[in-house]
Amino acid sequence: MTFPRITRRLALAAALALGVASCGAGDDDKAGGAPSEITFSILSAEGQASSGPLWQPLLDDMSKAVGVEVKPYFGSNYTVLVEAMRGGHTQVAWFSAKPALEAVDRAEAEVIARIVDPEGRDSYRSTLIVRTGSGITLEDVLACGKQYDFGIGDAQSTSGTLAPMTFLFNPRNIDPAQCFKTVRSANHQANAFGVATGVLDVATSNTVNTVFLNRQNPQIAAQITEIWQSPPIPESGIVVREDLDPALKEKIRSFFLTYGQGEGAEAERQRQVLAGLNYSEFRAADDSYLDPVREMVADQQLADARQRGDQTAVAAAQQELQRLRAKREVQP
Repeated sequence: MTFPRITRRLALAAALALGVASCGAGDDDKAGGAPSEITFSILSAEGQASSGPLWQPLLDDMSKAVGVEVKPYFGSNYTVLVEAMRGGHTQVAWFSAKPALEAVDRAEAEVIARIVDPEGRDSYRSTLIVRTGSGITLEDVLACGKQYDFGIGDAQSTSGTLAPMTFLFNPRNIDPAQCFKTVRSANHQANAFGVATGVLDVATSNTVNTVFLNRQNPQIAAQITEIWQSPPIPESGIVVREDLDPALKEKIRSFFLTYGQGEGAEAERQRQVLAGLNYSEFRAADDSYLDPVREMVADQQLADARQRGDQTAVAAAQQELQRLRAKREVQP
């Protein structure tokens, strides 16, 4: 299945329209030194109103630690935020794995850290949700028949689109557009509300969204039941532009890898900040941690190529899958 994709030019234009272009590095950076401020992109389905209070204490601490003002930029559109980094309008970002991969491949970015949850896990899972009491089972969903209204994620969403396609639909040769009565693309929060209120019969979500729904909207959460979970997916990561001042980049890396660590009142306060985000720490990582996502992308490209009957693309996707699987097998 091929989902509509925003072109790079249109995506960048959208970013400019949203005002991202007015944010970012100051005049010092243009002269080749460290910037006077940096903009931190936060991919948030909930938006700034609910996510801002959770992230702001960490960004304030980051500003003090690195000696540069850190301004947040919240957005729910994966493509626009990646393009904003590609255009140099943002310098640091918190992205889920698929947008992080896009930033590495297309936005001159590199991974410096990955998220660890309160239970010590550095992975999460995609889910399929239905309204509690609806009686809809996974078998009902996979039977297709165009009887259900389905909510899928953004085309660039790791858990909202890529994982369910890779682990659930592609192995069964199911095209959601042909399987369901309607297919609507939205973020996890919108899809969850759609299921809870009966607008949607079934939708994709993830285990992180489940945690925040139970915390912030328990009445909505009570109306939702999971009927499927994917295998583990690499957790979100922190990425920075490769051309950021090296000294500043290392300060940013050190900030994340030491945040909430150690003993004392300040470390405990930082751990409380992390707890609000449902994190326990930031773990050192590089671009290789995204390899499982590269494998999922190659699998989706293979399915798309087969559907189009493009044998050249089929061969290329198969070769990439073989390379990634061989790399995984030799890793310790």
